[in-house]
Amino acid sequence: MKTIALGITGASGVQYGIRLLECLLAAKQTVQLMISDAAFEVMEIETDYRWPRDLAELQQYLDKHYQTEPGQLRIFSKQQWLAPVASGSSPLDALVICPCSGGTLSSVSCGASNNLIERAADVALKERRQLIMVPREAPYSQIHLENMLKLTQMGAVIIPASPGLYQRPQSVEDMIDFIVARILDQLGLKQSLLPIWDGVK
Repeated sequence: MKTIALGITGASGVQYGIRLLECLLAAKQTVQLMISDAAFEVMEIETDYRWPRDLAELQQYLDKHYQTEPGQLRIFSKQQWLAPVASGSSPLDALVICPCSGGTLSSVSCGASNNLIERAADVALKERRQLIMVPREAPYSQIHLENMLKLTQMGAVIIPASPGLYQRPQSVEDMIDFIVARILDQLGLKQSLLPIWDGVK
């Protein structure tokens, strides 16, 4: 079992983060969840999900919805600076920011820890822990590209939310699963969302 921190920011594509959370919990991983205010706004625009914004209510809602084990899921606010993810001494296997907004990408690339998600990324980089970022933007500006290159050079893994079509997806859910499967692969977790490519038959 791994401990995975998941930050969901206000980029379009909140469905990727929700699906990843579902898969991590189903795989019995421990998850430390952080959601930005903008992510709640995007969630209401892009999905039918209506997650409570009060953290205690959200904890209860998600524990019940996903049938979590005690302590498997912990939720932290953006200003909860005493959360485990804010400290390098706290054991954490990886941080995934999915989706990752351009603003978060920029802040992390320059070390501006303005909220807990950004601080968690700063800790992941300084402790040489796995950091996976899933930007969802089009087209990319030079600023976006430079930030992604800079973060890649620091050791982060950039997985743009650009699903492949060679598996012939039949639905939006299939396209979401493509990206989530790639994230799970990077985390070293078994997944059955996307079969291993075995060449053209």
